[in-house]
Amino acid sequence: MKTTNKNTLLFSTLILGVVLLFLLNISLGSITIPVRDIFNSIIKGSCSKESWNYIILNYRLPKAIVAILIGIGLSISGLLMQTLFRNPLAGPYVLGLSSGASLGVAIVILGAAFLPPFLSVFFLSSYGIILASSAGSFLVLLSVLAIAQRLRDTMAILIVGLMFGSLTSAIVGSLTYFSTAEQLQKFTFWSLGNLGNLSWNSIAILCFCVVLGLLLSVLSIKPLNALLLGENYAKSLGMNYKKTKYIIIFATSLLAGSITAFAGPIAFIGLAVPHIAKLVFQTSNHKILFWSTLLFGAIIMLICDIISQVPGTEIILPINAVTSIFGAPIVIWLLVRKRKMMG
Repeated sequence: MKTTNKNTLLFSTLILGVVLLFLLNISLGSITIPVRDIFNSIIKGSCSKESWNYIILNYRLPKAIVAILIGIGLSISGLLMQTLFRNPLAGPYVLGLSSGASLGVAIVILGAAFLPPFLSVFFLSSYGIILASSAGSFLVLLSVLAIAQRLRDTMAILIVGLMFGSLTSAIVGSLTYFSTAEQLQKFTFWSLGNLGNLSWNSIAILCFCVVLGLLLSVLSIKPLNALLLGENYAKSLGMNYKKTKYIIIFATSLLAGSITAFAGPIAFIGLAVPHIAKLVFQTSNHKILFWSTLLFGAIIMLICDIISQVPGTEIILPINAVTSIFGAPIVIWLLVRKRKMMG
């Protein structure tokens, strides 16, 4: 009963934290906008200054929504991978999806000179880059799934994913070697991640992919608890291991692949947030871990986005750098604190 009350309090705090940080994210930036004006702009479509209304509806609100979707999607896909492979260092990009997306983008940005002019114009647009990134992720996913059918060992799939990552990284490295400074700069900007510049149509597609991935993940909660004790134990409980494995891989691919396509590769979140949730809630039950990881992902991504805006200045830091700089020390501190408490 005491644990239930503690969990209820923690979940209430996390939900409140998401709401407050969402409003704070929209409020802060080069110009600070009062919370009252944010509510008026979202509900009524107008606020005390027309310029504020434009900033909220066309820039800050979409970016805050994207931050929540990315935080949720990457955190849950990281949790799925860590449980499936029973490896604390597994993350959403462990199957090589990020590298596949990078290869797709590298081909259209760095290899634009080899494409016909009309194709090069399309692929260098924002939608073209999203399409190239999605295609790269999807091809790597198909390759991993095709090889997974021939492999019984789950760890072998992990190694195959890492090998695909190395292979695509090598091809990207070769392309960068022969690229111009302008092409390299554009590719570097993409690889640093970007939560802004997404239209409402793009956000709707991203939202659909994330929600679908989350629904598949929810179906996997019970099997994930069984997998904690190993593949053989899960099978002895009557679980269809092969089917569960493919659902988990597909859910992760949908979450991580769509996020990488729309926002670029975002580091740290998928790897670290599940550990933060486990350390705070002190449980391995996925019925609790799923929702706590989801909320922590949204919170940490919103905090990182607030930091990247550098409130009160015109400076905007790369989101990829902020997630790692802000996040890594937190995980180290939590792990050291847990060790001291256990010691």
